[in-house]
Amino acid sequence: MALMPPPPAKVLDLGCGGGWSSTFFSRHGYDVLGQDISADMICLAEETKLHNRAGDNLSFVVSDYETLKLKNEFDCAVFFDCLHHADDECAALKSAFDALKPGGIIITHEPGKGHSTNPHSIEAMELYGVNERDMPPQLIISQAERIGFCEPRIFPMQHDIFNYFYQSHPPKKLWSKSGIKFARRVLNLIFFPSLDASAIVTLRKPI
Repeated sequence: MALMPPPPAKVLDLGCGGGWSSTFFSRHGYDVLGQDISADMICLAEETKLHNRAGDNLSFVVSDYETLKLKNEFDCAVFFDCLHHADDECAALKSAFDALKPGGIIITHEPGKGHSTNPHSIEAMELYGVNERDMPPQLIISQAERIGFCEPRIFPMQHDIFNYFYQSHPPKKLWSKSGIKFARRVLNLIFFPSLDASAIVTLRKPI
C-alpha cells in the first residue's frame, strides 16, 4: 500500500482471481478495475464484492491481460502473484504500460528463480494446466524497460523481513562476528536486493 499513489487513484488489478485484492483496494478508497481471464473467477469476485459491501468504485472485466485495450486510464497497475502465469510476460507488461497514465506506476509481487521447479508448482501445472514460471526481478525489469518503463526499484518480500527481524534472534552486540554478519545481511536485503529472488518490483511510465 505504501508503494501505491494515494486514493482516490485509479487502480488496475491484473489477474485478480476471486477479487479479494480488488475489494481490499476499493475499501481503502481506490477506484478499481479488476481483470481476470476466467469468467468463473470474475463471478466469484462479484460475490466477494457483494459480501464485503464494496461500493461503485469497484468493477470487474473478463479479459486476457496480454490483450487488454485500455489506454492512459490508470494511476497504478498491480500484478499480485499472477504475472508468472503469463504465456508472454512482455505482452502483459505492455498492456499495463498502455493502460497507465503518464507517470503511472506498476507494482509486481512475483516468485523468483526456482518457482517453476517447486513440487507445488509442478503439481499445479499437472492438475490445472496453468503456467508456473520463474518471474525474478531481473526478468521483469529487463522486459519492462524494453517496453518503456523506467525507475525500477526492488523491495524484499514481507516474509523475508519477518524472518530477519522476528523469527531470527538478532545478536546482542553489533560489533561481534555474528552482529556484523547480521548487519551485512540486513544491508544487502535493503540496499542490494537480489535480482533472482522473489520480490516486489515497481517501475514508472515516463511522463
